[in-house]
Amino acid sequence: MPHFVYILYSESRDHFYIGSTADVQQRISRHNAGATSSTKTGRPWVVVYTKTLPTKTIALIRENQLKRKKSRVYLESLIRNSESR
Repeated sequence: MPHFVYILYSESRDHFYIGSTADVQQRISRHNAGATSSTKTGRPWVVVYTKTLPTKTIALIRENQLKRKKSRVYLESLIRNSESR
């Protein structure tokens, strides 16, 4: 079953959030409903990047790779490059 890595953006906090899920639409709905404590204050969140991966394990590995980068410039570049495809 495919999984997704996603990046959300909060304009109110000028902040990115990185996560992974099997259902991006359901997950963004939960973030924007305030059901996730770590994103409750940044609502509304907008999906700015998604990447489909073949398994949950691979998606979690990629999520952790992105989180370890801790580079806004890297994330913005990743988002920009995904839009040009």
